[in-house]
Amino acid sequence: MRWPPWLAAWLACACGACAAGRPAALCASRGLCPAPRGTNASQPAPGHCLRRRGAAGLCAWPLASDSLLDSFPIDGIQENYVRNVRNCIFSIVYPTPFKSRVRLVVVSKEVLENILDLDISVKETSDFLQFVSGGNVIVGSVPLAHRYGGHQFGSWAGQLGDGRAHLIGVYTNRHGERWELQLKGSGRTPYSRNGDGRAVLRSSVREFLCSEAMHYLGIPTSRAASLVVSDDDVWRDQFYNGNIKTERGAIVLRLAKSWFRIGSLEILAHSGELDLQRRLLDFIIQEHFPSIAMNDSDRYLEFFSTVVSETADLIALWMSVGFAHGVCNTDNFSLLSITIDYGPFGFMDSYDPNFVPNTSDDERRYKIGNQANVGLFNLSKLLQALNPLLDPRQKQLASQILEGYGEHYYSRFTELFRTKLGLLGENKNDNYLIAFLLKLMEDTKADFTMTFRQLSEITEDQLKELCIPEEFWALQDLGKHKLFSEWVTMYLLRLNRNKGDSDTKRRTRMTTVNPRYILRNWMAESAVQKADLNDFSEVHLLQQVLQHPFQRQQAAEKAGYSLRPPAWAKDLKVSCSS
Repeated sequence: MRWPPWLAAWLACACGACAAGRPAALCASRGLCPAPRGTNASQPAPGHCLRRRGAAGLCAWPLASDSLLDSFPIDGIQENYVRNVRNCIFSIVYPTPFKSRVRLVVVSKEVLENILDLDISVKETSDFLQFVSGGNVIVGSVPLAHRYGGHQFGSWAGQLGDGRAHLIGVYTNRHGERWELQLKGSGRTPYSRNGDGRAVLRSSVREFLCSEAMHYLGIPTSRAASLVVSDDDVWRDQFYNGNIKTERGAIVLRLAKSWFRIGSLEILAHSGELDLQRRLLDFIIQEHFPSIAMNDSDRYLEFFSTVVSETADLIALWMSVGFAHGVCNTDNFSLLSITIDYGPFGFMDSYDPNFVPNTSDDERRYKIGNQANVGLFNLSKLLQALNPLLDPRQKQLASQILEGYGEHYYSRFTELFRTKLGLLGENKNDNYLIAFLLKLMEDTKADFTMTFRQLSEITEDQLKELCIPEEFWALQDLGKHKLFSEWVTMYLLRLNRNKGDSDTKRRTRMTTVNPRYILRNWMAESAVQKADLNDFSEVHLLQQVLQHPFQRQQAAEKAGYSLRPPAWAKDLKVSCSS
C-alpha cells in the first residue's frame, strides 16, 4: 500500500519493525514500546505468540492494524474534528485519555486468557490499565474510527460512524482466530456529531455484563475484556427530560471478529463509492466467509444469502431467551450476525410481546415481538445497498432469498422452542402447543425465563396432578389461567411421544437450554447503584453467576436472582442516553 505522506512521516518515527517487515505503526513516545525482535528463541514467530503472556509480556504482544490499513484507503485528514468524511472506511484518530484517576472495575479472565493469550496477572500492571483506558496504544497498532451510516428508527440518518469508539488493533490468537479490539467511551472522533465521545459507568456496566452473559447463553455476540471507570465528569440527560446531571466516564474494551455492520455498506452505496464498496465486500467475504469462493461471480449473492439466514437465526435466539436489543437500527446489525452495540437492551420479566426496553422508542418500533420484522427491514436495506453490484439475474435471486427470510425465521424459532419444551422429533401440532403456552403466559403475565425453567424442573407426575409446589412461582401464576389444565394435558401427551425418553432425561435436557439466571434489569440496576458508590461487588457476583446461567448456584439463590422480580423493578427505565 502507498501511505499518504503525512502518515508515512508519522510511521517513520516508530521505534522498530513489526513481525511482517512493515514499519511499526506508532511512535514509542505514544505507546507501549516492545523490545526490538531479534533471533532469541523465546520470541514468538512472526504472526504468532506465546501461549500466554504474563505481567511482563504486554509490551511484546503482537497487536497490529496492518490488515485494515493495507486493505483500504485512509481518511486523508489527520486532524480530529467532526466532519463529513468520504472515500475511506476508517479515520486514524487516537483515544482521548481521562484527565482524572482511572481504576479497573472488572476483567473477563476467559477473554484475556483464551482469546487474547494474556495471563490474568497482566491486569495488575499499570501498562494494562493505561492500555484499556486509552492512555497508551501498543506499538504495531494504529487506532481507527470506522465510517458507516444507517437507518435509525426507519429513516436514513446519513453518516454515523464510531463516535465514541476506537478500533485499537487486530489480534490473531493461538487458535488462529482473528479478533478486532475496540475501546468504547474513549473520546471524540470525526464521527461524534454532537456527542462528547464518552460512555458512562451506568451503561458500561450493562454492556460488559450483558455481552458476556449472552456468550454463556450460547448466543453469538461481541465480547468484553475489561471495564474501567474514571473520576471524569460526563454530563448526561438520561431520559431526555431536561434533568441533566454528571456521571462518571467509563471505557469497555470489547472484541468482535468484525465490527462491520449493514451501515458499513449503506454509507458507500448512498455516497456512490461503488469501487470502495466492492473492495470492502471482498475483504469481508475473504476474511469472514471462507465457504464463499472469491472467484465466484455470485459471491455477493452467496454473501447476502448467508447474512439473511444467519440474521434470522440470531433473532430467533434472542427470542428464545426473551432478549430485546432495544435499538435495532441498521448501524447496529452486524454483517457477521452477532449481537453488537448493547444500549437500552432488556430481558423480559413477564411475557409480553409488546415489551419495549428503550423508553426513547416512543413508537414501540423495536418491541420484542417486532424484532423479526425489523430484521427483515434491515436486510431489505442491505439488499438495497448491494443492488448496484448485482446484475438483473442476481437481483431477482436476491429478492427471492429475502422472501424466504420469514419461513427460515419461523422454522428456527419453532425448533428452539420445541427444544425448550423438551420435545423430541417433530409433530404437526407442535406450533400450536408453543403458541398456546405463550398465549397463556401473556394472559397471566407469567415470567418468561422462570416458566420455562420451572417446566424443566417439575416432574411429569406433579404436572399431571396439577400439584405445583410453592417454589415454582412462575408456574403457579400460569396455573391461574382457566385453560392451563388443557395445555398441560396436551403437553403431557406430546411428551409421551418422545421415543426412548424418560422424565429424568427430559428434565436434564431442558435444564441445559432454559437458563435459571439472566441479566434482568433490576439486577443490572442494583449492580450499577452500588458501582456508583465504588462498590463493585455485585458486578463481580453477576459476572460469576452469568458464566453458568443453567446451573443452580448458592450465591445466586441467596441474592434472589431466581425469585420473583422485586416490585420496584416495574418502574425501571432504560434509554439511549449512555
